[in-house]
Amino acid sequence: MVVGAGEIRHAATVILVRDVARAPAILMGQRGANAAFMAKKFVFPGGAVDPGDGAVPLAGGLSETCAARLAEEPRGAAPGALAAAAIRELWEETGLILGRPGTWPDAPADWAGFAEAGFQPDPSALRFVFRAITPPGRPRRFDARFFLADAAAVAGDVEGFRGASGELSHLRWVPLGEARDLGLPFITEVVLAEVAARLPALEAPDTVPFFRNTEEESLFRRLGGRAL
Repeated sequence: MVVGAGEIRHAATVILVRDVARAPAILMGQRGANAAFMAKKFVFPGGAVDPGDGAVPLAGGLSETCAARLAEEPRGAAPGALAAAAIRELWEETGLILGRPGTWPDAPADWAGFAEAGFQPDPSALRFVFRAITPPGRPRRFDARFFLADAAAVAGDVEGFRGASGELSHLRWVPLGEARDLGLPFITEVVLAEVAARLPALEAPDTVPFFRNTEEESLFRRLGGRAL
């Protein structure tokens, strides 16, 4: 897909956390030195929504609260498409599966490996916790939705990164208290602080922070709440 300069693409990101109650750790990886966006930065798995994500049959559903918050100021992105993109990007970049056992004989090409593993995508573990639009002036801009998920929902070994695409290097579980010592984008630091304040709770929040950066203004508000 050719993206015009300044065009904002919908995106979805998964913040996978393990050992929530005892010693929480977050799955992160490093973007390549030649990446056009956030080069060499440590980030959560995620990426842009593809045109076909909205047609992906999901084996489960988002919570009512998550779906309602995602539907606010949608700008054309359906909750199901965002959830499917989050699961697909996690699969592509880490090889980890958020899915339910089942057959999927007509899976599209970019989901073929997922289906061959014997799973259908299941977003029921995803919790919508943050949204941010990349500020103007960046080489690429995204309207990103961040989903928190318990690693216990992953099918199989959470250390098994053998199916990863290689887009993220140095994939590892980072203790939550050490994550800020890495080279992080500003928004990743903000999201980490929000997640740290919420843990060990993993339920969907009633209000979701939203950094809304446009050409006209930068506004911090809460979906389901009010502007701050």
